[in-house]
Amino acid sequence: MNDLGDAHLRTWALRFMTLLAADPEDQLAWLGEQAVETGSVVEEALLLCRTWEGLVERGVGEPATLRDAGAIGRRLGDFADAPHAGLWAGELAAEPVWGDVRSLARQFLVTELGDWRQPLPPAGS
Repeated sequence: MNDLGDAHLRTWALRFMTLLAADPEDQLAWLGEQAVETGSVVEEALLLCRTWEGLVERGVGEPATLRDAGAIGRRLGDFADAPHAGLWAGELAAEPVWGDVRSLARQFLVTELGDWRQPLPPAGS
């Protein structure tokens, strides 16, 4: 086990999960003028789910979070197969998948941290 590497991965995962859990207006404010492709967000979220599984196996995360991470992965797995040419900002309100992911991310954070309301990561991270 690489404690420093696992700590870094956990921080990254929790920051990204916090962004997924945020209210849409907070997500849009965080995005600002950034042109973030939806496909990139989906790929990053799927990577987060796979990475989290390994972290839990190594004792770095709460095992009960695996249910929510797995549900996010399954929900986005189907969505990932669709072509995504648009920006995430444009799909946040239009695509129901993001409301589902938001709810699951909130439950994940409640299980892991006790509350889903966490400070958003610095923009661009």
